[in-house]
Amino acid sequence: MQHKRLRKSVLSLAMGVCLASMVPSLAMAQSVTGAVAGRAEAGTQVTITNTSTGASRTGTAGRDGSYRIGQLPPGDYILRSGSGEPVSFTVSLGGTTTVNLTNEGAVNLAAIQVVGSRVVNRVDVHTTESSTNITRTELAKLPVDQSLASVALLAPGVVNSGASFGGLSFGGSSVAENVAYINGLNVTDPYRRQGFSSVPFAFYEEFQVKTGGYSAEFGRSTGGVINAVTRSGGNEFHAGAEVTMEPAAWTSSRKDRYHRDGTIVEQDRMSRDDSSFSKANVWASGAIVQDRLFFFGMYEKRDSNPRDIDTTEAWYTKSDNDFWGAKVDWHINDNHLLEALAFSDKADSSTSSYDYDWDSATRGEKLGESYSGSGGDNWSLTYTGHFTDNFVAKAMYGVNERSATGGSPWDAGCSIVTRTGGYTEVFGPATMREGCHPSNSSISSRFDKREATRLDFEWSIGDHLIRFGADQEIMDSDSARVYPGDGVSYQAQAATPGGVLPNGAVIPNGVNSIIDARRYITGAPVSTEAQAIYIEDNWNVTPDLLLNLGIRADKFHNKLASGTSFAKADFSDMISPRFGFSWDMRGDGSTKVFGNAGRYYTPLTNKLTDYFGGGTTDEHTYYVLDGFVERTDPVNGKPYLFPNIGAQLGPVNTEGNAPAPDNVDTAVARDLKQVYQDEFILGFQQALNNAWSYGVNATYREMTRTVEDVRINHVDGCPWYSGDWPIINPGESTTLWCPTTSDWVTFDNSKDGYKALGSGAIMGYKKPKRTYKAVEFQLDRAWDDKWAFNASYLWSKSEGNMEGPVNSDTGYNDTNLVQHYDHPAVNERFGVLFNDSRHQFKLRGSYKLNEMWGFGATVSARSGGPITAFGVRWPNDNRSAGGPGEYSGGGSGWLCNSGCGDYTTRDMTYSPRGAFGRMPWVKDVGLSVTWTLPVEHIDLKARLSIYNLFNSQTMVNVHSRYESTPGNKMPYFGEGTNWQSPRYAQLVVTYAF
Repeated sequence: MQHKRLRKSVLSLAMGVCLASMVPSLAMAQSVTGAVAGRAEAGTQVTITNTSTGASRTGTAGRDGSYRIGQLPPGDYILRSGSGEPVSFTVSLGGTTTVNLTNEGAVNLAAIQVVGSRVVNRVDVHTTESSTNITRTELAKLPVDQSLASVALLAPGVVNSGASFGGLSFGGSSVAENVAYINGLNVTDPYRRQGFSSVPFAFYEEFQVKTGGYSAEFGRSTGGVINAVTRSGGNEFHAGAEVTMEPAAWTSSRKDRYHRDGTIVEQDRMSRDDSSFSKANVWASGAIVQDRLFFFGMYEKRDSNPRDIDTTEAWYTKSDNDFWGAKVDWHINDNHLLEALAFSDKADSSTSSYDYDWDSATRGEKLGESYSGSGGDNWSLTYTGHFTDNFVAKAMYGVNERSATGGSPWDAGCSIVTRTGGYTEVFGPATMREGCHPSNSSISSRFDKREATRLDFEWSIGDHLIRFGADQEIMDSDSARVYPGDGVSYQAQAATPGGVLPNGAVIPNGVNSIIDARRYITGAPVSTEAQAIYIEDNWNVTPDLLLNLGIRADKFHNKLASGTSFAKADFSDMISPRFGFSWDMRGDGSTKVFGNAGRYYTPLTNKLTDYFGGGTTDEHTYYVLDGFVERTDPVNGKPYLFPNIGAQLGPVNTEGNAPAPDNVDTAVARDLKQVYQDEFILGFQQALNNAWSYGVNATYREMTRTVEDVRINHVDGCPWYSGDWPIINPGESTTLWCPTTSDWVTFDNSKDGYKALGSGAIMGYKKPKRTYKAVEFQLDRAWDDKWAFNASYLWSKSEGNMEGPVNSDTGYNDTNLVQHYDHPAVNERFGVLFNDSRHQFKLRGSYKLNEMWGFGATVSARSGGPITAFGVRWPNDNRSAGGPGEYSGGGSGWLCNSGCGDYTTRDMTYSPRGAFGRMPWVKDVGLSVTWTLPVEHIDLKARLSIYNLFNSQTMVNVHSRYESTPGNKMPYFGEGTNWQSPRYAQLVVTYAF
């Protein structure tokens, strides 16, 4: 009897263990649920009960002996069948747990390989996707920082970008190709698609990182998917608190960096920069109505104080914010569930600048202050209905808000006051401060809002699980840029009597100085409406062979501020077939061969629409300048000078006004096609024995289309195009409106579109191409209440003539607006790309010494990316293909040796991508130790984690500009611009009851 109970307890643990890093998972309705499935005698009734909420579901094995119960919230369950003993198991996020039964209703222990007190990893044979699952409980044993990005980096093929704008690269893709979900709500930045909303780490329950092969319900991504679900309440009341501390004293100093010539780098000093961070939260969960209505709520207070200290100036930032979030689950009955999620991630910070003396380490007078804001209020409502054992419906509606605002206390009362160099030459330098605004910069703001609606259905018919649905996202972005104060910028200018102003007015006699009062307002609301429909059939051709046959169709409509269409695509333009298979080789779920092939599309961002579609007010009014008068700074009370405005000279000059366009026929190709990527994966997984598992898979990705602004200065048959940058598909046929002929003109931009300066040669643009090849190996040992381990190695190669919709080499992040196609020279080179990290090693493990002490470790190492030179010219052309600016796109692969003044005399050398070697390996080791109070019924823990243990501040990006002008080499080419963050420590103390 004792042996039987032991086998039962081990079985309970075994069924709760997920193969976190190896097991591909089947996504169910945006992967916020999971399933249980298995085999039993035909007609056997299976009942499962959620141990937390008491909710039950029942299913019946079909004629072929298979059963499945889907749309289950992740968590712990008990399975009962006939006279068999109850079995405990866990449903993971987006996964299917297998429980096979014998003819008597008992669990087939042999099929899950329970031996003694050890457990075995199960291979999910019910899916064809590739993903990594990890729970909050597992993360508590490891040194993983408290962010979604840190969790995603545990997955093979996911790396931190070395770009100046940060982000994550999945499978060789750029940082602007990923999506993120919280409880099924898309929280990805709709403006640039380079960030996402977030909630406190302690608010999450489980994470899923999809790295490829995701099913037809997922789209709008050619990179990866970060998917997370939040905590929920149960019948038992629980509450707790958590404190996180990262004192500045626990962080190693950054190193001051110098160029080869001894000058300090562009970031100036870094060794005295520091940051202290702390946060504390309280939470509670339980039942409002037993077995029916549950809640989880959290409040968190955060305090961050980074300091950026340079040689002559210092910036002190204060960010004191709070978070609130809540989840309510109403089990109307066992077959109908209503879930409500709400949270606010609004955050504000203020930064003060001061004079600073480096030698004496003294902070001086305050120079100015600025503030910034981000985040917004978010919520979703989800209904799940099990109408029969074979039919489930799910509906969700949610709102995701984001913002990006900035300004200063001087904005309301201080207008911009400047002077020209000519004014200084005539009247001498200023005798005291002119104007009171500390930065003389515009006030910018942006507010984004996504309204998401989706319907998902599951219908089991014999051997087929039919899944279908539709979703819609309406993404609005409202941006604005205005001058501070009264909205006018005042510029003092020297004047000559009798001279003519730009508005046609003549400067009167006796007037030798004027004021140019400029009113500049830009930005307007733009919108994107994206829709999708999908259907897929998960067909069990045999009990051991699953086919996943799916198709997805997307459409979108980008609208300008005027309401005019900027770009649109119908369902027929964005068809994404998906095919996958999973073969349970031994029929017991221990060994699996799987594969998939699919096409994935991404829509255009609101940034692109905003760039073309916002209206601009740019008006100049000219006045006589009657000297300056003294005023008092409204913030600090100090005196300053302000122009004494005299008589107006002529009418307001409105030539710079540009209303929101109501026609973009010359700016956007009529036949614009959307960006897609094709992906192919083949893999194998096996449970080696009762504890160890391994897997291997190969991935191939290919992207052969992009949407970009392209320099078009020649179109045969339409002389109007002499220097424009319309949005087209480079390397393909393009149709644009020709104002000269008042008709549409179609041309092959791989052969026409660009006319070289000087030679007059006519040429086109290379078709874009990006490929990613990878082979991945993994080894995993499941947690058995003593220790766990996971190791992976990934060999990959990323090649192409463009990285994607951003350019990390030179730090340009305006999605779909980088300078890849501002000149044919920029895209002629096919070779290794910025995100080509050829080798990646990742290890993580946890070990429990006893009931008091536990330890965790993470190790990662990846080879450095390639160093590519960007020149400024190419043969047969005198027009620039790039400039010396580091944070802009563009650049040629041709470097000038001699005779560089003209294309007819230049001697040039072709430089392939990666010709200047690679950056060093990036290595990171994290360690953690967890102390648990060894007192029964008191859950008190403290975890100390050290990140980047060996303080490896490795270079992760370099100056890529090789020349400033032909033959004149940039002084800092190949030297570092970005480095790995230094070592820091974090203490997390939790108490729960």
